[in-house]
Amino acid sequence: MNEIINKVANSTLEIFDLEDYYPTGVRTQIDIAQWLEEGFLLKEKNFREALKNHDWSQYQNHFVAIHCSTDAILPAWATILVTVHLQPFAQKIILGKKEEIDTLLYSEILNQMDYSIYQNKPVILKGCSKKPVPETAYVFAIQKLQKVAKSVMFGEACSAVPLYKTSK
Repeated sequence: MNEIINKVANSTLEIFDLEDYYPTGVRTQIDIAQWLEEGFLLKEKNFREALKNHDWSQYQNHFVAIHCSTDAILPAWATILVTVHLQPFAQKIILGKKEEIDTLLYSEILNQMDYSIYQNKPVILKGCSKKPVPETAYVFAIQKLQKVAKSVMFGEACSAVPLYKTSK
């Protein structure tokens, strides 16, 4: 009887799993409309007072997205002032929706990584994660991997879809 050989385990194939780089922490969205008159009108004195009286410590170590859920026209300083209050507590602050936090975090993480371990090797960009990895992170990752890897596939070792291969 022939021995079963695991060719994947014995290959030089590298797995690049974005889930391994998922930044842990609470994601929070703050809606500026809560401090506007009827959700639309910014009265500076009232706005400043509401921000002063808000408990900012509840956002300790959070990743925070500031946005406005209404069509209010806000001066640029309004979001900046909210940021001033948040900064001593939040880990990261963005202007946008909560879903955009991970896109920014992955961009920062992937730009700081050393990809030399993938140099001239076949790589699988692992799909199917249990954590909410944004699709944009895969776009960021392929751009980095394509510069160093011999080839890049997407998915799992048993059913990978070829994406890129260096020309000979």
